Amino acid sequence: MMLKKILILCLFLQFPVTIFSQIPNTLSLDEKIYGLSKFWSEANYNFVYLYKVNQAQWDAAYKEAITNIQSTKNDYDYFRELQKLCALLKDGHTLIHMPENLQNLVMTTHFGAYRLFLTNIDGKVYVMDVNKSKELEIPVGSEIVKVNGLATADYQARFVKPYLSTSTIDALDNQAAYSLLAGLEGDQYEIELLTPKGERKSFTLTHATTEETALSSVPLPPSQNFEFKWVQKDIAYVAIRTFEDATVVKEFEAKLPELQKAKKIILDIRNNGGGSSRNSLNIAKYFIEQDTIYGARNYSREIIPTDRAIGSFLTAADTVNGKEQWGLSKEDATAFYKAAQGAKFHEFAQNPIHIQSDSKLSVPTVILTNNYTASAAEDFLIYLLNSKNSTQIGEYTNGSTGQPLQVELPGDASAWICTKKVTLPNGEEFVGIGIKPDIVVKRNLNDALYPSKFDSQLTEAIHFLENKK
Repeated sequence: MMLKKILILCLFLQFPVTIFSQIPNTLSLDEKIYGLSKFWSEANYNFVYLYKVNQAQWDAAYKEAITNIQSTKNDYDYFRELQKLCALLKDGHTLIHMPENLQNLVMTTHFGAYRLFLTNIDGKVYVMDVNKSKELEIPVGSEIVKVNGLATADYQARFVKPYLSTSTIDALDNQAAYSLLAGLEGDQYEIELLTPKGERKSFTLTHATTEETALSSVPLPPSQNFEFKWVQKDIAYVAIRTFEDATVVKEFEAKLPELQKAKKIILDIRNNGGGSSRNSLNIAKYFIEQDTIYGARNYSREIIPTDRAIGSFLTAADTVNGKEQWGLSKEDATAFYKAAQGAKFHEFAQNPIHIQSDSKLSVPTVILTNNYTASAAEDFLIYLLNSKNSTQIGEYTNGSTGQPLQVELPGDASAWICTKKVTLPNGEEFVGIGIKPDIVVKRNLNDALYPSKFDSQLTEAIHFLENKK
C-alpha cells in the first residue's frame, strides 16, 4: 500500500494539476484524425528539410499520434499532440498554430497572487521579474531548480521541449524557459527555487489572473521599433527591432543627416524577429561598400513523381556504383535516389543585387545580434557579410528562416511548413546553427535582470569601436 501511495504521489508531482478550466471540445474524432493526417502528409510532401528527418521515427510518431489523439478530452489536448509531432521536425518556421480562442487561454506569467517572468541564461531558468508585492518573497535572480518534483532540466526535457518547434538549441532553451510553467487556468505547479542568497524556497503556484500590475522592475524591451541616440560624442546608436513595417526604413532615412556626422555606428538588431527582406535590404544598402552584392542562396524540393518512383527501387549503394542493368550512371542513380528521399533540390537563380544609394555610411560599424535575431534580420546580416566596415558582436542568431506554406486545419487552426532552404551566398548552412558573430558575447544574468544598468554586448561594442582606428 505504501509503494502504491508513493507511485501516485510521484505521478502527481510530475504533471501540472488542472483544478478547473473552461476548455472547448468541439472537434470530432474524424476531424482530429483528418487534421493530423493533413499536416503529416503536407509535411511529407513540402517540408524542405525532410531529408534530415529519420523517416522511420517520423512515421512511428505519426502512428503514435493517431493513437494518442483518440484519447484527447478537448481541443487543447488535441492540438498539443499536433505540436508534439511538429516539434520532431526541429524547424522554427514549421509550426502548429492553435485557434485564437485556445491561444488566449494559455497562461505563462499569471499565478493569482504571484506573477513571474522567467528567462534562460546558459540553460538555467531564472526569475527575471515578479509582481511588486512578492519581490521579497521571490527575489529577482532566483533560479528555478525543481518543477513538480523533477530537476528543472529534466522537467523541460520531458514536458516542455517536446512540444516546441525551434531550429537551434539556444532558441529551444529560450522558449523552454519562457514556457516552463505555461498552462491553463487552474493548472497547478510545485516549484523549488534557489534565491541569490542561497536560500531554498518552495511554492505552490496555480494559474489565475494576477490583478496586481506593478512589477519589481520592467523586463520588457523598449516598445518602439526604431531608436536613435548618441552613446558617445562620435558613436551613433541605432536599434531596429523589426523589419515587418516599412516605417522603420523611413525613420532610419530621416536620421541619415545625423548619421552622416557619426564617425562610428552601432546597429542593434537584437530581438529583431524579421519581417520583409526588402525592408532589411533598404537599410543594409547604406552600409554596403560594393555596388553589387549577392544575397542568400535559396532552394526548394524538386518533386517529380516519376523520378521519386524510380528512386524508390534504388538503394544508397546505387549512388556509388550506378545501376548497370537499368542503364543508369552513378549520377543518374543519385538524382533518382535523392528524389525518393526528398533531397533533390531546385536552386533558384542567385541574381546580383544592384545597390543604389548616394548616402553611404562608410564608417566602422558594429552590428549587435542575439538568439532572437531571425529571418529577415538574418538576411540583413547576409547582405553585409563581406563588408569591411562592419563587425558582428553578440550571440549566434536564431538560425531560422525560409518560406512557410500555410495549411488550414479543422477548428480554425493552421500549420506552417517551411518550403525553402536558405544558405549563405557560399552555400554554407546557418539554419539550425545560427550566424556566428565575429566576437561572441553571451548575455549574462545581470543583463537579463537589470537591462537599464547592464548591457555587456553594447559595452563590448563601444569598447571595440573606441579602439578602432
